[in-house]
Amino acid sequence: MKFVSVRDLRGRPTKVWKDLKSEKELVLTSNGRPMAILTSVDESSFERRLLALRRTRLGEMVREIQRASLERNPKGMSLRDINAVIADVRKSRRR
Repeated sequence: MKFVSVRDLRGRPTKVWKDLKSEKELVLTSNGRPMAILTSVDESSFERRLLALRRTRLGEMVREIQRASLERNPKGMSLRDINAVIADVRKSRRR
């Protein structure tokens, strides 16, 4: 994957867009650090690619929540604990 700086994007946008067309994906960097991924799309693939990106992000968030939960309580929650949390949330919604 090719890396492109913000400076290159500002100074030589035509070259960056040509590179994006041929590479399909570019990593945009600021001060040498990745900050964004540019990916090529067209009208027919835009919605599908955006949905795939959002689903991937959601999956990553769920895995991070699961990991953090296991760190806090390595044994996991019992069914009784889970039902208690659900009951508490339901009570708070009724108020």
